[in-house]
Amino acid sequence: MTSPDPVTSSTDLDGPLAEQLLRFTRRVHRIQKRHIELSGLGVTPAQSRLLRTLAHYSSPPRMADLAERLEVVPRAVTSLVDGLEASGKVRRVPDPTNRRVIRIELTEDGLKALRALHGARRSAAQEILAPLTAEQREVLGGLLDTLVDGGRGC
Repeated sequence: MTSPDPVTSSTDLDGPLAEQLLRFTRRVHRIQKRHIELSGLGVTPAQSRLLRTLAHYSSPPRMADLAERLEVVPRAVTSLVDGLEASGKVRRVPDPTNRRVIRIELTEDGLKALRALHGARRSAAQEILAPLTAEQREVLGGLLDTLVDGGRGC
């Protein structure tokens, strides 16, 4: 009798789990998108992500900085900024030390949109987590921490 191949055995177990993770990720994105649309802000999920990213900078970043942080090509950031600028949520400002460099900053409307988006994301999370008990949420939180950290610990 031969022992099972560890690669095949692991793959057999991980296949359904990987599929569950992908389905769950798609469900999270779908629910978040719906809640963002219900907010009435006229912001796409990608624009929402850019606004949240902008909020983490202490001074207005360059578009290249945003592209790097978002892990997208600079052209994608330009398109997102164009849409957000047209709706008054961000503005392009010249760099104070180099007028050829353009930086992106949140406007007052952008900050208001961020607050509304935060509420939309919270309500989406409540919908997603509703089937879980408090204990299950705590376990899930620990498991997600492990996955986010890549098993390196906190």
